[in-house]
Amino acid sequence: MSFLAVVAAIAGAGWAMTRAGTTPAAPSPPVSRPAPAGAVRDAGRERDRRARQLAARRRLEARIVWRRSRAVGEPWAGTLVRGVRLPREGVHFFTWDPVLRRSPNRSWRRYGTDRLVRTLLAVIDAYAAAHPHAPRVGIGDLSRPHGGDFGPEFGGLGHVSHQNGLDADVYYPRLDRRERAPRRADQIDHRLAQDLVDRFARAGAQIVFVGPNTGLHGPAGIVRVLVHHDDHLHVRLPGAEGLP
Repeated sequence: MSFLAVVAAIAGAGWAMTRAGTTPAAPSPPVSRPAPAGAVRDAGRERDRRARQLAARRRLEARIVWRRSRAVGEPWAGTLVRGVRLPREGVHFFTWDPVLRRSPNRSWRRYGTDRLVRTLLAVIDAYAAAHPHAPRVGIGDLSRPHGGDFGPEFGGLGHVSHQNGLDADVYYPRLDRRERAPRRADQIDHRLAQDLVDRFARAGAQIVFVGPNTGLHGPAGIVRVLVHHDDHLHVRLPGAEGLP
């Protein structure tokens, strides 16, 4: 029998089997191989590490000693009574020392009124819920434990305001997601930074200062451009109160 006849005979047999209701066997599905035991262990350890880290940050936030605070005088000439200390870090924020350029910020630079601390936590928690994959937000200086002067003698450029517990510096999120203050405006994640500005404005801020090179904006009279604010926004709440 010739080669062509053999080929035709095989093809005919296949056609006859198909007509008889017999179909060729389907290819076997690829065999899924389990992940290597080492990779499974590493993933489990990473989950455990993150869970421990989250629990520790929640414990820090839970230890806030809340007091009914008073902001006395003006932000540039005032004092703070019964201030509340912001923790060195939390679930959705870290603190940054602008003088030593490291985290956390020193404790005596983290005091504000209870309203300021609650506003910071509420805005940042809502921001984190809207951007679950965003890095934690950096918070810088608030006020000293009893308010008062916070000028250059306390390091760096110092502050003209930050004297009565109504002011806080909040660092813009970085494009590279690093938990540190940006050094230049082109390192800022503009979309996330604008959302923070918008949220503080909606939360009742009296003023939100932003840097001239950031391109950030907001309601006239509330969001204002000010030099030395290209790495952070400055939130000020309204309403100093006199002592009873």
